[in-house]
Amino acid sequence: MSLHDQVEAALNTIRPYLEADGGNVSVEEITPEKVVKLKLLGSCGSCPMSIMTLKAGIEQAILKAVPEITGIEAVNLTDIDDPNAVLPENLR
Repeated sequence: MSLHDQVEAALNTIRPYLEADGGNVSVEEITPEKVVKLKLLGSCGSCPMSIMTLKAGIEQAILKAVPEITGIEAVNLTDIDDPNAVLPENLR
């Protein structure tokens, strides 16, 4: 199984939780240094808690399943103070 397939398999373990809040994640790139670059989709892309989702959920799932990955970065994190940030309906 390729590195990309392993990362996708790890993400598939947490996708139901992301989708429950109207979000998702896509792998944009895995660099030669084995850093996974992700794009947060749907409500995950505009949620002020996206940094927590990335660190506590997505990052841990990938690193646990694919130990050769050296880092995880999101290309579109929303700052918690961003006036355009939107909370998922069930968090209001």
